[in-house]
Amino acid sequence: MKKILFVASEAVPFIKTGGLADVVGSLPKCFDKEYFDVRVMIPKYLCIKEEWRSQMTYVNHFYMDYLGQSRYVGILQYVYEGITFYFIDNESYFCGPKPYGDWYFDLEKFSFFCQAALSALPVIGFQPDVVHCHDWQTGLIPVYLKDRFRGGEFFCNMKSVITIHNLKFQGVWDVKTIQRFSGLPDYYFTPDKLEAYKDGNMLKGGIVYADAITTVSNTYAEEIKLPFYGEGLDGLMRARSGSLRGIVNGIDYDEFNPETDKYITQQYNAKNFRKEKVKNKKSLQEELGLPVDEKKFVVGIVSRLTDQKGFDLIQCVMDEMCTDDMQLVILGTGDEKYENMFRHYDWKYHDRVSANIYYSEPMSHKIYAGCDAFLMPSLFEPCGLSQLMALRYGTVPIVRETGGLKDTVQPYNEYESTGTGFSFANYNAHEMLGSLQYAKYIYYNKKREWNKIIDRAMATDYSWNTSAMKYQELYDWLIG
Repeated sequence: MKKILFVASEAVPFIKTGGLADVVGSLPKCFDKEYFDVRVMIPKYLCIKEEWRSQMTYVNHFYMDYLGQSRYVGILQYVYEGITFYFIDNESYFCGPKPYGDWYFDLEKFSFFCQAALSALPVIGFQPDVVHCHDWQTGLIPVYLKDRFRGGEFFCNMKSVITIHNLKFQGVWDVKTIQRFSGLPDYYFTPDKLEAYKDGNMLKGGIVYADAITTVSNTYAEEIKLPFYGEGLDGLMRARSGSLRGIVNGIDYDEFNPETDKYITQQYNAKNFRKEKVKNKKSLQEELGLPVDEKKFVVGIVSRLTDQKGFDLIQCVMDEMCTDDMQLVILGTGDEKYENMFRHYDWKYHDRVSANIYYSEPMSHKIYAGCDAFLMPSLFEPCGLSQLMALRYGTVPIVRETGGLKDTVQPYNEYESTGTGFSFANYNAHEMLGSLQYAKYIYYNKKREWNKIIDRAMATDYSWNTSAMKYQELYDWLIG
């Protein structure tokens, strides 16, 4: 039995700010339980809902020397859907209304978490073969495994993997601060280790010292070796390219299933979508106060409203997009300039644009089910989950060819009748508009072709099982 421990800063269903939580919460239950014992460790934040916290059971506690003080480390556990989750408890670090907030304090608390997570393992008697770390918050763990935890029986054969979910966030501060928080000697703060451009960098430590590195799509694994996507670490990514692989994320096919989805008006599947899916469109139009017209081309967006997601492109051509033969539905929050832009266009074209500047899980499902197409013009997208949900619901994605979008959406080819969506290559507003207009043309004039695109989209499999197989291969290779 191979033992794997996921260590991360968030996991569904306990705490979630982004796609990282979906991966850490959903992936472990997809491994073959006959061969793999996969467990998860995250902080016990006070902002985890009371219904979860009240069900956790106390396992043990100890005191750990950190920043010259003896600090309490509690360990709790809860078994959810057959997976054991451990929670590291220290109220002075994990209090507050959200898991992240103040950068400086976050660096201190996650340095503490990295040490506490490893120190807790002998206490709970779980000795993983592989510690699988996620993002900068756990970047010090591979370093510690090669440093202070290296001696002795317990840790000597432990391997580490680090998964980069988004290279933009690295855990950077001046060297003195990172050195103090991590407690690592001067030896580690050189340009080939934890120092980058005169600063200390926690993620870089993880990338340098991990036994294997993964990121969340093949294309993103290639892109981060280039200066544009590499966020200053492209040289390191090239140097470690032999240990780097891309494994595309999945989505939970039970949770996102148009046949059983409790949030949508009319459930449907790949066989009956031609008749049934449109009922979701009409109820969405009705709910949002748009003119109810089942023939109208409806495009959905569910996203954080930030530059990374390509909203500056949309801003450039918004007037041209809002022609009278389409409707646009937006759900999400983010930068004020984009929130206000969509509010303005909702006011200006009230019969064509519905701006919903908030986030709601039920509304997101209604948009995935009720729209004809789904727009994702990202500047960069390590993996992206929304396009996978759109494919699952037979809502045709229109994406820019970057990262996971390029890997998961096959562009429509009218000559060979192939493809699961529409895509454009350059980060250019009119190229995006061209793709959108082409999709609209097929929708209105070649309905049978459009329905075949949906057939192929709904036949793709981006469930977690496919990704889990690739991670199993990686663990087998590491453990040897």
